[in-house]
Order: sequence, then C-alpha cells, then structure tokens
Amino acid sequence: MRNLNLDQLQTLIAIADLGTFAAAAQALHLAPPTVSMHIKELESRLGADLVVRGRRQADLTPAGEVLVSEGRQLLLASDDLVERVRRRASGREGVVRVGVSAGVSTHLLPRVLEALAARSPGVEIRLEAVGSAESMQRLKTGTLDIAIVASPQPPLAEVRQAPWRNDPMVALLPADWDAPEFVTPDWLAQRRWASFAPATQMHGLIANWFGQAGHHPRPFLALSYPGALKNLALASQCAALLPLEEVADQQGTARAQIRHLQPPLMRPMAVAHRHQASPAVQSVLGLLAEFAD
Repeated sequence: MRNLNLDQLQTLIAIADLGTFAAAAQALHLAPPTVSMHIKELESRLGADLVVRGRRQADLTPAGEVLVSEGRQLLLASDDLVERVRRRASGREGVVRVGVSAGVSTHLLPRVLEALAARSPGVEIRLEAVGSAESMQRLKTGTLDIAIVASPQPPLAEVRQAPWRNDPMVALLPADWDAPEFVTPDWLAQRRWASFAPATQMHGLIANWFGQAGHHPRPFLALSYPGALKNLALASQCAALLPLEEVADQQGTARAQIRHLQPPLMRPMAVAHRHQASPAVQSVLGLLAEFAD
C-alpha cells in the first residue's frame, strides 16, 4: 500500500470539521471536483469508505473517524517537522556553546535557560565552566560561541565584548556574628572569610578591595563555586564575599546576615562573542541582553 497523501488527509479533516464538501473546498481554496477526487483516492488507497455523503451533510464512517482522530496528530507532526527543517536551514536551530565564569549567579542561569527553552526550543545551550581568560581564547579559536566573562578583558580582533551586568558585592555572614551595618576591609580582615580561587578575576577584585585599605589577608578558604562559598556562611563557618544576586534569597531569613561593603565593590561582567554570529547564537545573545542590568 502506498503512503498516505497529507493533502488528501487534510481535505478529509476539513470535511469533518466543516460538515460539507463545498465548505471544505472553500476553506482549502480547492475546486469542488478536487475535494471529491481527494476523498475517492484516499478511500481507494485505504480500501475503506471514509465519508457518508448526505444531501446536506457529510458524515464520517467509523473508519473515517479513526483516520481523522489520528490524522490530526500526523498533520501537526508534519507541520512541526517542516518548521524544524526551516529553522535548521536558516540557522535558527542548533547548539550554542557558552562559557561561564565562576562569578555568574547560579540563580540567574536557570532563569536564562528557562526563558530560552520557551522562546527558542530548537536552540540547545551547552554550558562550560571556564575562566574568563580561557573563554576569550576559546572564542578566538572557535571552540566557544558566547562567553560571560569578568570585565574588562584584553581586546581580541575576532571577539566582540559588550557590558552585561555590574552587580554589587556583599558579605554573607553567619547569623550569630555581631556585625556592623557596613562591612569594611578593616573589620573583615580580622575574621574568617572565604573568597574565590586565585585563578579567577573575582579573587583579584576582592584582593584589591583589601589592598586599597592596606590589608593583604589570606582567606580561610578559596573556592571556585559561588554556591560552595554561600554554604560555608550558612553553616556558620566563615564570612563569604559574593555578588548580591547570589545571596538575595537569604534576605530577611534567620540563617545568615547580608551586609553591604564599605567602600562599595562592584562585579562588572561582559558578554563576549565572535563577530560572525549564527541566528541561533544571535537568539541567545538577544536573550542575555534582556537580563542585563
């Protein structure tokens, strides 16, 4: 048996929905003889009567009802397939490799991914935890498509950088600490605190914050992941210096205290990408721009 003809199946579904051959012909912009021919060929192909032709109404036979019920899903799947092929051919579907530095909020990324899945379901993001300097080099060699990096980064001819976010840093303190309204380098240098690992640009920002006040203290622990630093403070082990966005869920809770820094310390970040960006990459860039501050 030959495969189903989707145009003929669509004609049958139109008759089922509209009730007559004439109405189906008008809706599908077909001549009435063409509608009749579609149904005759479909019945011949399946070896079954599909429509009972009445004077005023065309009704489906039990076989026709089965075909219409399942055929609707078949047409939807066909439309989806055509759209996916078109998206892939135009570059609007594919894999986008995104490098993410240690300072990017673990709360922000899930929101970005959720928004992308809703807006561009054909685009798959593959995240890689990569330091900012390495991300820039991988953009240059083409093994990354986009990178969220600490700013500024040395310019590269092949790579474009755009400011993205400039978030304030805060101190997350154990709940039982007797803390001032603002945390200063003088106060924190005398206590246990945790920071980002030396290989990160965040480490340099924090070291410079202490250095400008004449301090060069060694952290209690140096880790690469914001979530781990946050958990140390929540477990009353030490203070942690983190972007406010990372700890905003702890505001007003009894588990920890949040204090702004004095002098203020900001964490600037940029989105970097190669000059030639595919439509899939452009869709991710457009979404990231909506999460800029």
